[in-house]
Amino acid sequence: MSQVTLLDEVSQWNQETCQQELKTVLPKLVAMHHDTDSWEEHTNILQIITSRFLPHLSLSDLETGCFSTALPKVVKVFASLLEEISKQIGGLSSQNTELQLFLRKILKTMVQTLECLSGCVRHVCSIEESVSFSNIRSLPSCILGVLKDTFQHCKDSEVMYSGRLSLVGDLLQGLFKEAYSLQKGLMELLDKINFEDTASEEEISDIVTVIHSLLDICLIISRLDIALHANTWKFIIKQSIKYQSLVEDRLHHTDISFALCEDLCRSVENCLELAQQIQQAGLQEAVHSPEYKLFQKATKMCRFFANTLVHYTKEFKVFLSKSCSRFHQLYLQINSKFLPSLCAPSVPPTLSEELRVAVLVPMDAMLTQMMSFQPFAESVLNPDHQSSAKLFLPQCLLLVNVMGKLSSQPEEALRLWSDGSQFPEETPRWSVFEAVFQSFRLCVLERLVPVCLPGVMLRGQAQGTVSLHQHVCVHMCACVAVLPAQHFPPLERSLLAAVLQADTQTALLATDVWCFLARYGTAELCYHHVVLIAHLLRACPAGGYQLFHLALVLRRLLFLMTPKHQVEFVERFPLSQEENLCVWRHTLLKCLCVEARVRVEEQVLDRATVVLEEWQNSGCRLGEIPRLNRILDCVLLVVGGSGTQNECVESLVKIISQLWSHMRSSQVQVHVTLQCTVKLLLSLSAVLIKSLEPHIILQAVSCLSGLSIHQCPDDLLLAALEFLASLGQIFIPPNIQGQVLPQISSLFNGFLTRPSWLILHHVLEAFGCFAEITNHEEVISQTLKTEEVKSKVLNFLSKTVSRQESEETRLERLKEWKCVIEKHCQQMESEKSQPAQTPLTEEPCAKRARQETKAEEEYERYLQTAEGALKALQAIERSEHSPSPPQWVRARLQLLQTLITQINTTTEEQS
Repeated sequence: MSQVTLLDEVSQWNQETCQQELKTVLPKLVAMHHDTDSWEEHTNILQIITSRFLPHLSLSDLETGCFSTALPKVVKVFASLLEEISKQIGGLSSQNTELQLFLRKILKTMVQTLECLSGCVRHVCSIEESVSFSNIRSLPSCILGVLKDTFQHCKDSEVMYSGRLSLVGDLLQGLFKEAYSLQKGLMELLDKINFEDTASEEEISDIVTVIHSLLDICLIISRLDIALHANTWKFIIKQSIKYQSLVEDRLHHTDISFALCEDLCRSVENCLELAQQIQQAGLQEAVHSPEYKLFQKATKMCRFFANTLVHYTKEFKVFLSKSCSRFHQLYLQINSKFLPSLCAPSVPPTLSEELRVAVLVPMDAMLTQMMSFQPFAESVLNPDHQSSAKLFLPQCLLLVNVMGKLSSQPEEALRLWSDGSQFPEETPRWSVFEAVFQSFRLCVLERLVPVCLPGVMLRGQAQGTVSLHQHVCVHMCACVAVLPAQHFPPLERSLLAAVLQADTQTALLATDVWCFLARYGTAELCYHHVVLIAHLLRACPAGGYQLFHLALVLRRLLFLMTPKHQVEFVERFPLSQEENLCVWRHTLLKCLCVEARVRVEEQVLDRATVVLEEWQNSGCRLGEIPRLNRILDCVLLVVGGSGTQNECVESLVKIISQLWSHMRSSQVQVHVTLQCTVKLLLSLSAVLIKSLEPHIILQAVSCLSGLSIHQCPDDLLLAALEFLASLGQIFIPPNIQGQVLPQISSLFNGFLTRPSWLILHHVLEAFGCFAEITNHEEVISQTLKTEEVKSKVLNFLSKTVSRQESEETRLERLKEWKCVIEKHCQQMESEKSQPAQTPLTEEPCAKRARQETKAEEEYERYLQTAEGALKALQAIERSEHSPSPPQWVRARLQLLQTLITQINTTTEEQS
């Protein structure tokens, strides 16, 4: 009997005939199905097998009698149909009706094939007996292969068919619908099957293959259908957990977790795009609009993916070590989409809050369950972690969140986060405290804006917003309050490291936390820290940022010490010892108790008197000025204290008066050490202005007027402004008004031309203070001669904003400032870490011979002669057997020093 005759005959048989002929005819049909190359014939045979013979097969015969022999051919034929479409699609057009009919015929064949497979699934589902996987082993693999190809074709159809999609759109829609129904039926069928714990290796491999195949399908359908996508993920997770003990060490956990992360990110971005569209259309209040319902549906998907990820990580955490860096990145990416992140999109607050609850609440639960997992901690605390600038704030907030959860974690997790890596063989990781300070330092732009975060609710008051500094500080202090004592050493190391780095606001944050630690701890702990900082101050290089940061900590901790410890501190670091001056010059006298303050005042004044006398007796040598400046810094400490006694004031005025008489503008302009002296004298004079004699004020003003303002350092200028502002408190005697008042107005005019906006602000502030209280109104009128100066002063006093800056412009300006600040800090730290002598790794380039003019040769000859004579004189003076030099030698040396100063001044003016 021919194939055609057999098919025609079988198609006319009834169910009873099919059942009778099952054992003889079905093998022939399967063989025909396997051998035929005709798509139509293949489809007809498959329909006959599935509709007429399949219902009469016993459960045990389904696999061997039908599925294992017929279904592999289905996969091959289906793939050939898709291949044929790819070959012919280029010629498809509305004019080419023959090709159009051919392609539609292929698509109909594909739909019929899916219908046949759906019939197979429905039949197996209708069987009342318990179905095992071995009974239908070939069915899932065949269906999943066909589904993957079908969904991929539907996904690519818009590009593949291009503008001709309307010619076959109805069939493509039917194809997707049938595939949707087929996958849904297959998942229902697989859900009914239960593996025993004694499942064979082959069965375990099959279910793992099913899960991985559905994962591949998930990646394809993510943008095709929301419901199918969600249901597929539900099935994957459900099956993975259902057979967890069998498959957990075989699943591609990294692929699954990465896919979940990508789907969550994509869903959140989709929600935010919808929210932006709603905002642009002005539909925020229209809760019944189609757009808002679509947003709610998308938000529901976000919640689903977030909860699914939480569920999955909870069950398979031990297998997710390779995924921890992706989880960390996911947390940062999601949080960067919400305020206060500066890159968060502008969306209606109600929609943002709705999405925030849907996503961030599950993400927080995920963070809690991952905290005890070492690979996750290593990813978050990795010192080499690199991320974009928009993720700096999310990283900082993540670490703050971690600190808030530490108190509820077991000891092992607490050690993991708070102690950092302990041994070289460990993966390097910071302690959470180090990581917080480092991430806070990177949030330069967020501190400049500044961003606002929810504050802590206190005593029933409404919750307000706080700065990033306050937010981090409060949560870190709360963590310190419950931190066990054995974890204090890494905390203390972190605080010290943060204080010793270049960013001042980070050092200030560390200082705030340090003060809390000192106040929360014992008095002995506070005293121990103060002594430690004092020793560090003595070891710091003068003028370095570390010195000022440590001094800030010292000043604040002194307030927290007991009176007894303050007195002990004064005794331990007496001002009679030169090396202790750098400790006291950065403190505040008002932080000390009465007994300690009196001792410090006495020691400072005694020391200052001795140093001044020694300096004057030595002929006022320039080389002794740094020593004088160190004690003047301490004198300023006494002046800044409250309740200074009259005897102290008299002694201080005497010291200041003697020093002003030695200051010469020409020398000050040249020597940096003298500029530092004048700066200190100006600050001292500003405080004691009412006690100074008029001729001393004249000397100070004259010295200041003789300086070239544009060549002076900023700290000297600020001290000068402080002094000028204080002159408003006194009445200048008539006999020196003609000398003093014009110089004051001239100085203010000179300062008002400074290009630096920061210095200009201080100038306007100082002039305002002076003008408010002075009796010499002619100085004001002489200063405000030009309209430009008058406009600057009036705008400042009336707080007039010259130009309004848009938010975008302001943000761009702050970004430029951020780059400047970061570069400055990096430069300071690189200067600190660079060795004094860098070893050469390459041979230096050959130097060009110096070409000297005749005049330069004369300069060189005379300087060498002078240098040789001075060294010989120095050798005589240092000789053990040489008598002390006569007085006239010192006088001659003083004249030579004056001559050298004049030569330097002339040379600098000519250059």
